Amino acid sequence: MLIIILLCVVMSAYFSATETAFNTFNRIRVKNLAEKGNKRAARALELAENYDTLISTILIGNNIVNILAASLSTLYFTNLLAGGSAAQFATTISTAVMTIIVLTFGEISPKTIAKQSPDKFVLFATPLISALVIIFKPLSFIFKQLQNLLSKIFKSDEDQGMTEEELISIIEEAAEEGDLDEEESTLIKSAIEFNELEVGDIFTPRIDITAVRSDITKEELAKVFTESGYSRIPIYDDDLDNIHGIVYYKDFFSDAHTTNIPISEIVKPVMYVTKTQKINDLLKDLQEKQMHLAVVTDEYGSTAGIVTLEDILEEIVGEIWDEHDEIVEEIKEVGEGEYIVSGMANLEKLFEELDIELDEELDAMTVNGWAMKILDRIPVEGDSFEELGLTVKVLKMDGRRIEDLHILDNRSTESEESDENDEDDIIE
Repeated sequence: MLIIILLCVVMSAYFSATETAFNTFNRIRVKNLAEKGNKRAARALELAENYDTLISTILIGNNIVNILAASLSTLYFTNLLAGGSAAQFATTISTAVMTIIVLTFGEISPKTIAKQSPDKFVLFATPLISALVIIFKPLSFIFKQLQNLLSKIFKSDEDQGMTEEELISIIEEAAEEGDLDEEESTLIKSAIEFNELEVGDIFTPRIDITAVRSDITKEELAKVFTESGYSRIPIYDDDLDNIHGIVYYKDFFSDAHTTNIPISEIVKPVMYVTKTQKINDLLKDLQEKQMHLAVVTDEYGSTAGIVTLEDILEEIVGEIWDEHDEIVEEIKEVGEGEYIVSGMANLEKLFEELDIELDEELDAMTVNGWAMKILDRIPVEGDSFEELGLTVKVLKMDGRRIEDLHILDNRSTESEESDENDEDDIIE
């Protein structure tokens, strides 16, 4: 009887560990093993795909062995204590002992062990659970029909699909557990959020455009190419609202610079987009038309700025610097809770860096626009304000826009002071 009870506890541990393993195993790793010819891995994936049948088999088996162990334990203690003063407590003693044994060795410990190495345990458990799926198939079928009936009675309108926020949470959890490093996590999250971004979130504003008039001389254009380091420069008539094409560095220096070919003959057509266009759609358009640059127009048809293929790719892989770029760190931490921030830094990225969550949508895209909105005027050097627990000071202006700000995060200090006050109150 004791041997049968022991076997029941072992099987209870097996079923508990199998349930945990199939709920937590890495499908990608097991799928890779299956593709390499591992038959157990392939079978494990089949079981996981038919999860309802699998979980029914596990629960049926687990309940059978637990009930059998409890029943035999009651008989054992009844016989053991028969004729003694404790005979009347045999059932109570049996229940207490088996509860401790099953919880410790049949539930908690095996589940903990299985969670530590779920992939290995899935492969170990697959042969036996596969056989039990066949043995318990009639019972599983009955429970399946009952489940379908209950599903119709208690029909849920809840969307079962995975939201973007849930997917990002999974990525963050994988990064915390060490399955992904920080760069991989950032890359995947950027790719997930890519579809949400619009041209207005990434374009270069009009004031920062390097462009030339259509009547520019070849010597002047060569100088612009050399000083700017750009490989493509927009060309316009009269003003920036009349950009009609793009001059490519390669075409200019190979075909026109030292020949009689006029600049107008090497000008390539330009593409126009709005600030509200999704950048994933723009990427497809640029690829189809084999272009690297588009002019961004505002609601009045005027030039608002330009957007390049590099701008789009940087939203996935991060900043791309070449030998002509001056590396600029838009958000630089100079001390604990202390930052030097570029006025052109993306406001949303700044708040992400500072772990600030807003309940309402931002009206500004850049830190410069946010500061102007708070101050309600064009700032001057030395201006400061407090917002969202931050002390912000304008360090440097570039004409009518902010070049650099100093930001001091006061939230950690306020939190520490609050904790100290709470401690003082408790002491008092």
